[in-house]
Amino acid sequence: MSKVKILTDSSVQLTPEEIEKYNISVVPLTISIDEKTYVDGVDITREKFVEEMDSSKDLPKTSQPSIGTFMDIIDKVPDDYTDILALIMTPAISGTINAARQVADMVDRNMTVIDTQFTDRAQGFQVIRAAQMAQEGKSVEEIKQALDELRAHTYLYMGVTSIENILRGGRLSRFAGTLSTLLNINLVLTLKNNSLDIAKRGRGRKTIEKYMNNVMEEIKGLKNIKAVGISYVDKMDYVNELKAKLEEIIPDVPLLIRVTSPVIATHAGSGAFAIEFYTE
Repeated sequence: MSKVKILTDSSVQLTPEEIEKYNISVVPLTISIDEKTYVDGVDITREKFVEEMDSSKDLPKTSQPSIGTFMDIIDKVPDDYTDILALIMTPAISGTINAARQVADMVDRNMTVIDTQFTDRAQGFQVIRAAQMAQEGKSVEEIKQALDELRAHTYLYMGVTSIENILRGGRLSRFAGTLSTLLNINLVLTLKNNSLDIAKRGRGRKTIEKYMNNVMEEIKGLKNIKAVGISYVDKMDYVNELKAKLEEIIPDVPLLIRVTSPVIATHAGSGAFAIEFYTE
């Protein structure tokens, strides 16, 4: 019988209760703000990071976990686990998956690395499903097949109200020439198949609100939504509006609202948020 250990990175959106319940190991990224370096989730909270980011002179820098950081966590996995399954965020955001693959080649364990093609709660949906199946004694291959299906029915929409961070961080570099000349530009981004794309652009917050109204209608028309997440950087006013709408149209679907990770906050900037959900 398989005994699979689930491992993920700190960009994922999971509650402390979920991490404990499913015995998930989280490999932290590091963040540098004004020459001070923090380990994500270890010596800085998500809320404290946003405060530091808002008052920093320069854009914070995020770094993927080192090989040593991965090794330290893997060394703590008991020998009775037959496999280690690492579910890592999309390379569109970070090179963390490259470090994970290097580690998999180095360790004397059966370690498999999966590109979740997402981050935040959309990544969390996959991590939770994998952990549930691991507790049921499912094999790595069975888990991988289930995650392929879940991933194909996962959706992520992000509202960005300040484009400075995302341009300076290079995550939309192919659009930099067009966007940098526009004032008060707001964006709606989608993430699918490891591609971060602009779904809508326009001046002012109404651009995002109009698009998200369409997303709400899309959600309202779906009968098989299993879970929804809203992650945000700092501002709660519009997030609360979305929360109220979701509780009205899908009152029985689990909804998690939490501050996003420093990795996402750094690139998305103040005022950003994301709606993420999956169907079956």
